[in-house]
Amino acid sequence: MADIFDVIADATRRDILAVLLDRHADDVHSFGEISVSEIVATLELSQPTVSKHLKVLRDAGLVAVREEGQHRYYRLDSEPLEVVEDWIIPFVASGVDAAAITAELGEDTREFASTVGKVFADTSHRVTTAVERVTPRKWRRD
Repeated sequence: MADIFDVIADATRRDILAVLLDRHADDVHSFGEISVSEIVATLELSQPTVSKHLKVLRDAGLVAVREEGQHRYYRLDSEPLEVVEDWIIPFVASGVDAAAITAELGEDTREFASTVGKVFADTSHRVTTAVERVTPRKWRRD
């Protein structure tokens, strides 16, 4: 299996993951699934390019696929990204003894903080995605 950092280092794969995250967050009825053709249309990339990157993401365990006839429906599996999160946390929390703070918090407070953090991250991602959608590709810093 490829190193997760190598997999997410590619901007196109990160764009595909962002599309899958949007679908996961927005579409309860389809269980977060999206077809290859919808990804192609959203990112304005060729189908072979998207398929190539989806294979890498699938091999890394970041996406799951459901086949229905000739159609493939992908959904996000963010569990492998926990390795990245575990690696990043010490850098963004430097100078803060997170373990000590967590130990002092009650279970209800930890659960509330976790929920707020997830909502904040989701909102931040949505704003970033919205800005990227209205910014012409030639002006992006990809």
